[in-house]
Amino acid sequence: MLNSVKGMMLTLASTFQGLKKPVTREYPKQPTPVQPRFMGFPALTWDNDVDEPFCTGCMVCIRNCPTQCMSASMMDNPLNEEGKSHRRKIVDYFEINLNRCILCGICVEVCNFDAIVMSHEHEMSTYERNGDRVDLPALLDIGKKYQRETAWIPPTVLAKAKKEAEDAARAAAAENAEPAAAAQEAD
Repeated sequence: MLNSVKGMMLTLASTFQGLKKPVTREYPKQPTPVQPRFMGFPALTWDNDVDEPFCTGCMVCIRNCPTQCMSASMMDNPLNEEGKSHRRKIVDYFEINLNRCILCGICVEVCNFDAIVMSHEHEMSTYERNGDRVDLPALLDIGKKYQRETAWIPPTVLAKAKKEAEDAARAAAAENAEPAAAAQEAD
C-alpha cells in the first residue's frame, strides 16, 4: 500500500511540474530547430567562384538513386568556351520528385563534383499530387540557402586543404630532423 501511495505522489508531482512548463512546442508558431547533421531534401550547390552550379549533369546520382526520383540533362558550358570555367559540361535541366525521394543520401555520396547536398529543408508539402516536383532554379535556391546558413565548403576543397596542411607539417618535421641529425653526426 505504501508503494502505491508513493507512486501516486510521484505522478501528482510530475503532473504539476508539467502544468508549469510545457514540454511540447506549438509547431507552426514555434518551429523546431534542426540539428547540424539533419538530412532534409536534396539541393544543388552553387560555385560562387565561377558563378555557375557545381553540377555537370553527369547523371551519376540519377543512376544510383534507388527510387529514380531525379532526372537531368546537360549542355556545353559557355563559360568554358570563354575560358572562365574548367567545367566542359553543365546542367541544363534537373528535377527531383520529392514525393518519391526517401532521403537516403546516396546521391550525395556518389557525386564527384560536390554538386548535391542534403539540405535542412523539410517543409515543402503541397496539396497537389505532383506539387513536390522541384526544378533546377528551385533546387539551386535551396542549395544557396543551405550554403549561406551552414557556411558550406565543398568537401573536395576541405580534403585538399587538409592534405596540404599534412604535407606542410611533414616537410617542417623533415627540416627539423635534418639539423638534429647533422648535430648528432658532428658529436
